[in-house]
Amino acid sequence: MTAVNKPDLISVEEYLEGEVLAEVKHEFIGGTVHAMAGATIRHNMIAGNAYGFLFGKLRGKRCQPFSSDMKVRIELPNHTRFYYPDVMVVCDSNPETDHFQNQPVVVIEVLSESTRRTDLGEKKDAYLAIPSLKVLLLVEVDSASVIAYRRTPDGGFSSELYQGLDAVVPLPEIEVELGLGELYERVEFGE
Repeated sequence: MTAVNKPDLISVEEYLEGEVLAEVKHEFIGGTVHAMAGATIRHNMIAGNAYGFLFGKLRGKRCQPFSSDMKVRIELPNHTRFYYPDVMVVCDSNPETDHFQNQPVVVIEVLSESTRRTDLGEKKDAYLAIPSLKVLLLVEVDSASVIAYRRTPDGGFSSELYQGLDAVVPLPEIEVELGLGELYERVEFGE
């Protein structure tokens, strides 16, 4: 019988130290590190539109948006994860010297074909486990379509579908409405 080699796990501290110097971003899942793939221009346009819109709308307010250069730490019952959401909004920020946030209120993940399965599975489940999270937006790249997972009064989540460039996603949690026309500005959908 052949023994299966277990991967060498690294600590949260080792991961955070390595990310400061890394040329490529990595996500951290319970001691294992995974390099992130690059994104398409369309993906970056949509994420940039989301960040730019939220930056403008939240200026001078308590909550602030962060782009995909900021990690979120997720403490699950049996391990820690770090992801780089495309955009997140935080109302109670970590100290400015930290390299991550703990308490996002809104997370926006732009779906990519190469990461779709992970985004809709393990990542979505991990985001929904964040106690501070009020809304998770999963944004399609090939059509004007957003699924919102909104926290309900009982602590669970309900899903809402918004489609078409005239649709508007209400975000009363941060006193903003996000129009899909603004989210998909300059994005040209093919036939």
